[in-house]
Amino acid sequence: MNFRFTIGKKIASGFGILIILTMIVFITTYVTLERSRTTNDRISSVNTPSVKALQELKFSILETKVFLETWLKENKAHQDKDNLIKFRNDDYPKLKYELTQLGVYWDQDQQDTLQALFSEIDLLFTQQNNDLINSLQSFSDYEDGSSKFIAKYSLEEGGEIHTMTSNILDQLSSLIANQKQVSNTANDSMYKLFDFLKNLVIGLGIALIVISVIVAIITTKNIVDPIYRLKNVLVKLGRGVFPDKATSAGNDEIGEMSVAMNNVVDGLKRTKDFAQEVGSGNFDTDYKPLSSKDSLGKALLKMRDDLAENERFLEEKVRQRTAEVVKQKEEIDIQKEQIEEYFIEVTDSIKYAQKIQEAILPPESYVRKLLPDSFIFYKPKDMVSGDFYWLGASEDEVYFAAVDCTGHGVPGAFMSIIGYNQLKQALITTNNGTPAEILDHLNVGVSETLHQKDENSTSKDGMDVAICCLNRKTKELQYAGAFNPLYLLRDGDIIQTKGDKFPIGSFLDGETPNFTNNIIQLLDGDLLYIFSDGYADQFGGPKGKKMMYKKFRDTLIANSHKDLSVQKDLLRDHLSDWMGDEEQVDDIIVIGVKI
Repeated sequence: MNFRFTIGKKIASGFGILIILTMIVFITTYVTLERSRTTNDRISSVNTPSVKALQELKFSILETKVFLETWLKENKAHQDKDNLIKFRNDDYPKLKYELTQLGVYWDQDQQDTLQALFSEIDLLFTQQNNDLINSLQSFSDYEDGSSKFIAKYSLEEGGEIHTMTSNILDQLSSLIANQKQVSNTANDSMYKLFDFLKNLVIGLGIALIVISVIVAIITTKNIVDPIYRLKNVLVKLGRGVFPDKATSAGNDEIGEMSVAMNNVVDGLKRTKDFAQEVGSGNFDTDYKPLSSKDSLGKALLKMRDDLAENERFLEEKVRQRTAEVVKQKEEIDIQKEQIEEYFIEVTDSIKYAQKIQEAILPPESYVRKLLPDSFIFYKPKDMVSGDFYWLGASEDEVYFAAVDCTGHGVPGAFMSIIGYNQLKQALITTNNGTPAEILDHLNVGVSETLHQKDENSTSKDGMDVAICCLNRKTKELQYAGAFNPLYLLRDGDIIQTKGDKFPIGSFLDGETPNFTNNIIQLLDGDLLYIFSDGYADQFGGPKGKKMMYKKFRDTLIANSHKDLSVQKDLLRDHLSDWMGDEEQVDDIIVIGVKI
């Protein structure tokens, strides 16, 4: 059996070496870090706290000597006495316990020194009691010269307390220096470990680089270059281009892939030639599969036979469909002509209805005659409108109304004709009655016209109205409304009079409701506005939202100082700017009158 150094073995050998070197670095780093961590823990948990506790004890011993000197000088120094007693009873036992716990980790000779030190401190406390503390307790003790002399002598150089204190401080200094030396030695050891680790990592890093370069060269020569050649063949095949020559094959897995690729290219070439013949309609072209298991070759032969059959079937189908399409086109052309005729007829009818609606509205001259200083801003959404305005007159009184019928367009226009006729009839029937009486009559008239009281009636149509009666001599205004309010603009402020909360064509609990008649005394310069909801409900602005009544009132106030003819133009311009690219959503009517 011939041994082959396959791609897997090549890659495994190179990466095996890299893995071994990496493991060496990892294990060495781990061991070094663990030793360093142990050393650092020892320093942070034993040496450093030990030095701190010893220094604190040393400072406290020095401080007790100061406390004793103060005690000796004056009996009134209660604070120093209390501090001394507190240290001996509270602080020292804690420090002793802490150092005893830390001393477990010291060398044995240091532990022995520490225990001897504690014994000397206890003797020091006993000596302090005998020479000073017990003998100087009251004022009379301080007046006793012998007690004070003994205490003073003991504290001075050569005395028992002074000598014992100095000895204890020397031992504490020795212990502190020893703990610092242990800590420094441990730090030096840790730094040496890190230096060793650094040198090892550098050396193995260089070795890894060199081995990686060697592995890369071998990989490129034995793997990358052959794969690159195979890739070029596949890229050309992906673009439908066949290679000029066969790919060279080595004695490894990539070589086997190259042989297989050459077979694929040869098979594709033959498949291409076969497909070209079949595509040109030559269904008798022969094709030999690569083997008995060549499913693609068998599929190509079946495709050739199916295409031949499908071509015959499609030719017949195309002929039949062509005849059907020609027939359908003729029918569509006829229907298109009929639709165009219907559209023209409907449009002409609506245009004629527009003329009729415009004809029944009060002309401009009639409006100027009854209301010389006024404007009517009238903007239907469609050619015909569900909003309309109405004027009437008696001897000294002028009636004017803004009416918003249900819907807009053709349905609204029908309702507007009904409303206009009923308003005229109401003025006559009520004998120039109040606006409320006219709305009551209009409500009944619309309901009867639409048979809304019939049990089987489904009509929910109605009107929102604002109607005014102005006495031109007394300047008394009467107003009634079905939802739509009256705005009285006086001295830069708008006074709103709201209408009743039910429309024309409504009944409450089966009874006909009555509208409220409002009487207002006007002043010279007052401005009156009645309107439908179309202006305030228009969408637009930077966020595409409704204008709302607040912006509508602000616009009226901002333009109130201008002539009414100018106000009409400003309302139209403001609406156009607000709408932008938005479509008009409802019919609009605004009537303004100046007193």
